[in-house]
Amino acid sequence: MNPANPERARIVIASRESRLAMWQAEHVRSRLIEFCPQQTVDILGMTTRGDQILDRPLAAIGGKGLFIKELEVAMQEGRADLAVHSMKDLPMVMPEGFVLAAISARENPCDAFVANRYAGLDDLPAGAVVGTSSLRREATLRARHPQLKIRSLRGNLDTRLRKLDAGEYDAIILAAAGLIRLGLADRIRSVLTPEQSLPAPGQGVLGIEVLAGRADLIALVAPLNDPATAPCVRAERAFSRALGGSCQLPLAAYAELENGRLWLRAFVATPDGRRVASGELRGDPEDAESVGRALADVLREQGADAILEELAAGQ
Repeated sequence: MNPANPERARIVIASRESRLAMWQAEHVRSRLIEFCPQQTVDILGMTTRGDQILDRPLAAIGGKGLFIKELEVAMQEGRADLAVHSMKDLPMVMPEGFVLAAISARENPCDAFVANRYAGLDDLPAGAVVGTSSLRREATLRARHPQLKIRSLRGNLDTRLRKLDAGEYDAIILAAAGLIRLGLADRIRSVLTPEQSLPAPGQGVLGIEVLAGRADLIALVAPLNDPATAPCVRAERAFSRALGGSCQLPLAAYAELENGRLWLRAFVATPDGRRVASGELRGDPEDAESVGRALADVLREQGADAILEELAAGQ
């Protein structure tokens, strides 16, 4: 029961109204009901500012935080109890008064190549138009496939697929997880390995955000936390946070557990892909955030600060 609304004997999940976001909210709803069958759980669908502004690149309008502000306001006002986010959309620094209460098990973390006439990036002819909303993906594509034309691609997943099918793009790059979750895995022509396109921090993972003072909700969602995924995401986010990471920054960070050890790979680059600082580090999963911060220091030694200064000067 929400203390702000004592009469409410139910849990309300705030979610964006896109099909993928609603799938994610429904997935969390189903999981909550699984281990707490007496609990009523409802979903409050909302349109965010990030969903409304589709004519400009995301990095130019303030970043992915635009997708979550309205959800946080709903929690502050007592209209919702928790919010479900794609972890890669969640700002690296949680706003005051909110906590990340659970990190879900990871779906496929990789990027997916989606096209109607081509099987993979290497099959695209020179001048082919590839769509993405991610500066990380743009930097990778420009560095490894300079013959291609990279154009901004905004909108929810269905909108992006429609634009591809309408011939506006020859191919688009999307997160494999979203396509899989919506039953659209057949649209994936090839999955890009981390070696081909290193994922964004938190890609393929759902995060549960609640008000910091809601100890009852923190306890309720605790079973959703995945002990294998959580340290990986903490390392990725610590790396990104140490470098001031946001969607205005071409930055990748991907960790996995290998023989009980945490293996973190990361890079930061200029959007044209001409300057890149990259590296990897292994450590104890218990020290996940320290591993992330340490790898950020390694990249600074490679010139990451100069790249960050160049990016700041260009904004």
